[in-house]
Formats: sequence, structure tokens, C-alpha cells
Amino acid sequence: MTALDKKTMGHEPYAILKEDRTVVVRRYTPSDNREVLRIFHEGMMEMVTDTAFRGLLHHPESQLLYSAITVTFYVFTGSIWLACCILPLVLGVRYYYSWKVVNGYLERAQDMHDIDQNYMESSEHYLWVAEIGRTVVGLVAVHCLQDGNMELNRMSVDSHFQRQRVGVALGQQVLRFARLHAHSSSSATTSVVLGTTTYTAAPHRLYQALGFRCVGITEGFCTPGTERSLLEQAFYRVRHHHYQLDLH
Repeated sequence: MTALDKKTMGHEPYAILKEDRTVVVRRYTPSDNREVLRIFHEGMMEMVTDTAFRGLLHHPESQLLYSAITVTFYVFTGSIWLACCILPLVLGVRYYYSWKVVNGYLERAQDMHDIDQNYMESSEHYLWVAEIGRTVVGLVAVHCLQDGNMELNRMSVDSHFQRQRVGVALGQQVLRFARLHAHSSSSATTSVVLGTTTYTAAPHRLYQALGFRCVGITEGFCTPGTERSLLEQAFYRVRHHHYQLDLH
């Protein structure tokens, strides 16, 4: 196999047919930059509501804290009406800190600040986009880790094209690339890993359908972008799911 073969291996366009629409996955090009950044940013901002509100249902310790705040306020004021107003205020503060952390994370996502350099000129990081027609509708990245494994990262699908097997096509491209890389590399890739803090069920079903299994959950995960202040710890709390797929 020539050096050129190794460089282009696994990057051939990959397509999935769905009714009258074809999802085509191909390697990122500089002309995709604006749409890729838009989809990535919008996908991350969806995490604000997901973490602030849906995530609250999964954290009884936060529910207990907010209930205690409400009861304490009632004890000191003696007003049920004022105490009832505390809950929307608490949820608003929780939303603010979710927004603050997500924006901090976006600022620290250095690979997305210069996609051309970090993905076009790198032999350890790869980025693909999904198209329907000539419209870019999703993206996914792979990072080669020092332990020989690969990390699926940055998967995001345009909200207008979800439930159209775009995520399936992107995930299958990553696994296809990883298997080809494992067969051709002297330090064979043994696993593909990923992590997610989403509480939405659909992404978890997608990962499981692709063959990933959950190998661990970190409660109170310290998301990049957090400052770990007392208020932030009280109003921002997530759990991190670790997924792994072993290549055979």
C-alpha cells in the first residue's frame, strides 16, 4: 500500500439510501467551514436546555437542594406566593449556568477554531460531513488516541434533518474508517470510544444501535468550561456516559 493509499483510505464517499433521500458522507473540505461551524454551534446550544431542564429529572440531589431553598424561603417570608416564585428563579439560574458552561466549552474547543489546520493538515484527526442533496446536514470527527484507540467526537446533525439516518451514516463512516485503519496499521486500533453528557434518549439509542456499549458513568462530570465555583456546582451538574466499541 502506497503512502497516498494510506492517506485516502476510508475517506471515500459513503452513502445510505432513505426513501427518496440519499445521505452521503464525505471528508470535510474548506468550503464546508461555515455550515460545519453553524451545525456544531447549534448542536452545542441544544445542550443548554437539555442540561438545565431534562437533566434536572435525573439528579434527585439537585431537586432536594432546590426544594430546600423553596422551603427555607417560605419559612423566612411566610408567603406561599413568594415561595412559589422561587422555583422559576432557580430554574432560570440553572439555565444561565448551563448556558455559561456550554459557551465556555465552545471557547475551549480549539480544534473547531481552525478546522482546516486541525483536520486537513493532521494525520491524527479526521472530520467528515454528511450531505443530503448538496446541503451539509451533519458532521463527525475522529481523534486518534495515544493508546492506539480512536475517539468519536463532534457528532452533530442539523435539527431540520434529524431522524433521517444522518447520525447512522456518520457513525458507520467512523467505524468503517476505524476498521480499515486497524487492518492496515502496525499499532492496530482496538476500540472506538466516545463520551456524552446528553440526557436525550435518541443519541444513546443511536450509539447502542451502532454497537457501542456503555462502560461507565461519571456523576458530577467536570465539563471543560466549568469554573467549579460554589454557585456553578449548585446549579450545573451533569453525568458523563462512557461508550466503547471493540473492533474485531
